[in-house]
Amino acid sequence: MKLDRRHFLAGGAAALACTALPKFAVAASAPSDTRFLLVLLRGGLDGLHALQPLGDPAFAALRGDFVHQPSQPEALHLNADFALHGKLGFAAELFAQKQLLPVVAVAPPYRQRSHFEAQDCVENGSSGSSGNSGWLNRCVAAMPGSNGLALAAVMPLAMRGAGDVTTWSPPLAKGLDPILWQQLQQLYAADTTLASTFSEIDPRMEAMAAGKDKTPAFALPQAMAAAAKFMAAPNGPRIGFVEDTGWDTHGGQLTVLNRKLAELDAGLQVFHADAAPIWQKTVVAVVTEFGRTAAINGTGGTDHGTGGAAFLAGGAVNGGRIAGDWPGLGRAQLNDGRDLLATTDMRAMFKGVLRDHFALDASVLARSVFPESIGLSPLSGLLRTS
Repeated sequence: MKLDRRHFLAGGAAALACTALPKFAVAASAPSDTRFLLVLLRGGLDGLHALQPLGDPAFAALRGDFVHQPSQPEALHLNADFALHGKLGFAAELFAQKQLLPVVAVAPPYRQRSHFEAQDCVENGSSGSSGNSGWLNRCVAAMPGSNGLALAAVMPLAMRGAGDVTTWSPPLAKGLDPILWQQLQQLYAADTTLASTFSEIDPRMEAMAAGKDKTPAFALPQAMAAAAKFMAAPNGPRIGFVEDTGWDTHGGQLTVLNRKLAELDAGLQVFHADAAPIWQKTVVAVVTEFGRTAAINGTGGTDHGTGGAAFLAGGAVNGGRIAGDWPGLGRAQLNDGRDLLATTDMRAMFKGVLRDHFALDASVLARSVFPESIGLSPLSGLLRTS
């Protein structure tokens, strides 16, 4: 059967998290407590590459030769119409366990192609780029006694506001000047209080100073591992935020996304493992600011687009199927003749999760968390009912 316009949704661093840990005043360890982690992929993930609509007859003409190059892993079929990129092996396992829900043709209400404005829309929950508070912070504020944590060096817009939110990032830098390292050795060795602490990190720091440790200090898998440790703790935050950059693939997309999608998959796997105590009551939402052009450009990449893909993962997710309204890839079906048409407002997806996961009232969601969305109904059926 040809894939056409369809309604898929019925009813509408463990190692790094050792020092300088944030303190959370309110415990959240009762069985009914739920957790939500937002993973923002900055740069515009090519949703048609991550979630390939193989059942759409127009896809082969647009991308067939591109996605079937020898350098590409075999796609992982989810059903007759869609397949995950071959580097998303753990995500495919979650789908088989009905704990992953891809959402097609989703985007914030913003319809231009500026990274900064689109990311602002995703984070402040508005229909424009204005606003200096984030919807995640407003969600925390709407749940008395709850708290949030952003795994970032600087508070992201999504978490800014009056709610009880803090930030954390690892104390280790990505690299270390050897001369500075020698000076630090002498300084710390002379301090009896700090010498023991310094000795514990000495091997890693020496490797970094010698140029032998090339591992980024806070790549996506490490950030998600740290988020899992914090959120699974008895007094851990109920809402978390992780961000990752490098998804703007104007050229050489095949190589870049092989690496980046593998990192995303590793992040999901490590979060699943380290958040085992809370996995069944957790939702992880992986989103990006917009999709990319349906056709490949002259440099083996894609340019800024509109409709993209989002992924909901977790034990609380009603997965194992495809959600959203697929608009088709025929030329007459594309937005401006170039992009996948966005048929789902990302805020409706978020509202559906927050309503069913945190039992937030519809009026609170429409007036406080997403104040410009009174006429936008939450998506239903995203989460398990039992």
